[in-house]
Parts: sequence; C-alpha cells; structure tokens
Amino acid sequence: MPDDEKRMTFLEHLGELRQRLLVCIVALGIGFVISYIFSDRIFNILLAPLKPALPSGSTLIFIGVTEAFMTYVKVAFLSAVILSSPIWIYEIWLFVAPGLYKSEKKYVLPMVISSAFLFVAGALFGYFVVFPYAFQFLVKGYATEAIRPLPTMSEYFSLAWMLLLGFGLCFEMPVIIVLLARIGIVSASTLSKYRRYAILAIAVVAAAITPTPDAFTMLILMVPLLVLYEASVFLARIFEK
Repeated sequence: MPDDEKRMTFLEHLGELRQRLLVCIVALGIGFVISYIFSDRIFNILLAPLKPALPSGSTLIFIGVTEAFMTYVKVAFLSAVILSSPIWIYEIWLFVAPGLYKSEKKYVLPMVISSAFLFVAGALFGYFVVFPYAFQFLVKGYATEAIRPLPTMSEYFSLAWMLLLGFGLCFEMPVIIVLLARIGIVSASTLSKYRRYAILAIAVVAAAITPTPDAFTMLILMVPLLVLYEASVFLARIFEK
C-alpha cells in the first residue's frame, strides 16, 4: 500500500491539485516580474555568443514597433519558467508522493533531479560550446563589404531558445532510457545489439539540431550524445527490470 493510508475523494484531489497549481502560478508570476526588471541584462547574456561574430559596427535591430517589447516579455517569461522550476518540481512531488510506494519514491526523486541537471548541462553545452562556433560560421563567415548582417531581436531570440531547448532535451537521453529499461520496454542487450542504428539516429538528430550544415559542428554534438548513449547502456544494465 502507498504510505498515505488516507483515502481522498475525487473533489479533495481536485482541491489539492488546484492549490498546487496556484502556488506554481504565483511562483511563475513573481519570477516573471523579477525577470522583466532585468530582461535587458538577461538578453545581453543570451546575446554574448553572437557579439564576437558580428562585424564592427553591426548590432541587432528591431523592425516592428512592438518587437523589442515582446522580445523582452518572452525573455522574462522564459527566465521565469527556469527560476520557478524548482518550486514546480517540489509541488509536483508533494502531489504525487502520497500515492507512491516506498520502492517507487526512491527512484522518482533522483530521476527528477537528474533530469533537471542533464537539461541544464545540455543547454550550457549548446551556449558555451556550439553557439560561438556556429555563429562564427553563419554570421561572420558570410559577411562581406557588400553584405552586412543585421539580425533582428526576435529572430535571434527564437533561434537561441529553440537551440537551447533542443540541446537540453537531447541530454535527457540517459533518464529516458533508464526509465524505459526499468519498466521493461528496452534492455541493455537490445541497446548494445542495435548500437549502429542508435549511432545513425544520433547523427540525424545532431544534423537536425545544429544550426550549421558543416560536419564539424554536427560532430561537436554527436560526441557527447554518443557518450551519453554508452552511459545509458551501462545504467540500463543496472536498473533494467
């Protein structure tokens, strides 16, 4: 039996869920207000990998009346989601934990923490490793005396956050594979047997996510993904059903 012996009615569950969601929304709102105050600084941090690739005298521009304002709003919202995510995770854990067995609880919390850590690691890898080289290739590599790059604020923000999201999700591979192994969908032997297909799939994903068409940038992402795959095989062997 789950640790919480008390049976709750459906309406009581809905009431608790409403309370948890309210806390998450309030945390998101507070995070948004704080983030919007510093949205220009946050955007400048996000802009840092692009600046060295811009020719002297080039800057980002906005071509719509509301483009700069809406970009800062999006920056503040994304920052608020990141800032409030620990509270979200904690509230979800409080809502789910009473219905779990002790054997299930000891796996859920480590997996949640691992997921958050790997996502941040993937985003940081994209920001510090991939972005500088990619922007040098895409912007500085094609700028000439006749062609001057003038990227817009909204265009750059959309590209940056989608790439950060993609890198973060790719680094979730070990958690996903361990979960699938734990419930019996995959096994370490299967993962080892079909390693060549996994390498092909990783190459396709790396080619789709990286913003440049050159093989070197793709390899920059492929190498850590291959390492994560091998780590996933090892972990699957330990945690498989």
